[in-house]
Amino acid sequence: MFLGEYHRVIDNKGRIFIPSKFREGLIAGTIIAKGFDESCLFLFSKENWERLQNKILSGPITKKNTQIFSRWFFSSASVENMDQQGRVKIPKSLIDYAGLDKDIVLVGVSDRAEIWSKEMWEKYYSQANSQFTGKENTFEELGF
Repeated sequence: MFLGEYHRVIDNKGRIFIPSKFREGLIAGTIIAKGFDESCLFLFSKENWERLQNKILSGPITKKNTQIFSRWFFSSASVENMDQQGRVKIPKSLIDYAGLDKDIVLVGVSDRAEIWSKEMWEKYYSQANSQFTGKENTFEELGF
């Protein structure tokens, strides 16, 4: 399970230190792919990737949007292994897609982690915080 917010730096080889709390779930393999909204990346354990992959592949192959999405998403994915220091390399194409610079934030989102540029995360979080802070019945409005 991925929870919390961790500030990190990308080194000159495109590597980031994975938080120790995330590492156990990533020993079997790490998959990094484009995120679905904003400019972030998804980081999955092998197990959680396979769950998402099965959901996507269970869609009707005859629908054009399913094919377009599958090509867009799977072509961006990269299998990476953690080194002995707990670092994972992010491919240059994904660094460019998410607009990552030196300072990044890893955000735990239960079944995955997201990788954001610090600037984009702060902007996104500020908007989400104002949307949900101090509101009554938030869970009900979201259907929980």
